[in-house]
Amino acid sequence: MGIAQECSKSETVSRFISHDEESLYIEVPVTVPAGTEQIKVKMEVIQEGAASSIIDLGVKDTKRIRGWSGGARTEFFIHQAKATPGYLHGELEAGEWAVILGAYKVATKGCTVILTIEYSPEELRWLKGDLHTHSVHSDGTFTLREKANIAESEGLDFLGLTDHNASSQNEAYPRDVNTLFIPGMELTTNKGHLNLFGVHDPIRDFRVNNMEELHSRLKEARENGAYISLNHPYCRNTGWRWDWDFDYDWVEVWNGPWREENQDAVDWWQEQLVLGKRLVAVGGSDAHRPHPHVVHGMPTTWVYSKSLKSSDILKSIEKGHVVLSYLPQGPFINLTCGNSMVGDVCEEKNQNVEIKVEDVQFSDVVKVISNHGIEQEVMVEEGQDQVELSWSVGNRLFYRVEVWRYSPEVKMRQMAALSNPIYFLNE
Repeated sequence: MGIAQECSKSETVSRFISHDEESLYIEVPVTVPAGTEQIKVKMEVIQEGAASSIIDLGVKDTKRIRGWSGGARTEFFIHQAKATPGYLHGELEAGEWAVILGAYKVATKGCTVILTIEYSPEELRWLKGDLHTHSVHSDGTFTLREKANIAESEGLDFLGLTDHNASSQNEAYPRDVNTLFIPGMELTTNKGHLNLFGVHDPIRDFRVNNMEELHSRLKEARENGAYISLNHPYCRNTGWRWDWDFDYDWVEVWNGPWREENQDAVDWWQEQLVLGKRLVAVGGSDAHRPHPHVVHGMPTTWVYSKSLKSSDILKSIEKGHVVLSYLPQGPFINLTCGNSMVGDVCEEKNQNVEIKVEDVQFSDVVKVISNHGIEQEVMVEEGQDQVELSWSVGNRLFYRVEVWRYSPEVKMRQMAALSNPIYFLNE
C-alpha cells in the first residue's frame, strides 16, 4: 500500500552453497538504483538430497550492516520510513549493497539459495491518509497498532499522530506496518487547537495563557522544523478564540463528519483566497475512539508525493498538492491547467483549466468556484461515474472545485470532495 508497485523492478539471483562453506557469511552483491524508496528481499532455499540446510538472512548497505534476521525470517523489507523488525529504515543510498547469507548448517550435498530482490522507486503519485487522529497517548482509546490495522483496512497510506499536548506517540509507533505514521502533536489550548507536524518533540511546554506565550510556543515549534495547521477554527466548543495574527501554514477546513462548522471554515477560507492569500486547506477525522460517524479517513486527505515518507508528504502539502474527499474511495478531483495542478501558480494563460472528477454518483453536484464565486454547477446524470469540464482562464485569481452529494441520513446535500485551488497571475 502506497508503494509505486507498477514501477518496481526486480531481479532474481541464484547462489549454490557447498558444504565446505558452512559457518561462513556469504555476500551476494546487489546494486541499488538511485531514487529507490523501498527494497524487498525474499529467500528460498532449495535443498539438495534428504538432509536440510539452514541459511540465515541479512543485508549490508554501502557503509554498514543494515539488518539481520538470522534464521527467523525468509524475507524482509527496508523502506525510507519503516522496515521489518531487525532492520534499519532510512535513506537507501544508491550503490553496491550485499544480501548476507549465513551458512549456519549446510548439508553434505549443499543447497541452492534463490534471492528475489524488488526495488520500488520514488514516483510521484497520489497518497491518501488522515492528518488528525488520536490514540491512547492522550484521550483516545486506539493503540497505535490498532490504528495501523484500521488504516490498512480502509486503504489509507498515512496517519497523522496528533495526540493532545503529547509527543510520546511519536516514539512508540510501530515501524513494521504498511501504514506511515506522521509525527505530530495537537497543541491544545483553552482558546483553540493547532497541529504541529513533522517533528517528534516540537515543543517543551504546551501551556499557553496569552498571545505572547502562543507566539513563543509556535516560534519554538517552527525552529524545530514543524509545520503548523490551524484546526477546526469555527468549532463551537474548541474553535479559535485567540487573535488571528499568528504563525501558521495550513487550515483544517474539514474536521470529521460534514457539518455547519466545517462550512463556516470553508467560507472563511474562500474569503482569504479572494483577498489574495494562498492558504492550503487540509482535513482530518479527529477520530478518538470507535464511533459510528467519526472514523479514520472521514475525511481523507489526498497528497501528491514522490514517496511515502513524512518529509515528502509534508512538503507536498505545503505546495498545496492536496485534495479532500469524504471517504478513502473518493470522489476524487483532478484539477489541472497545462502542466500545473492544485496548489500551483499557473503562468500558462493560453491553456484551458480542466477537471476530471472520478467516482461520482447520480445527482452529485460539481461546483467550479473562483474569486468571483460559483462559476459552474453540473449535476451528474444517471449512468455517469465521472465528470470532465474545460474552460478558459479568463481574469480569475484562482479556481477550485467542490463536489456535493445528497445524504439520505441527514436529508440534505453535504460536501463529498474539495480541491485546493490553482492560482493565476491576474490582478
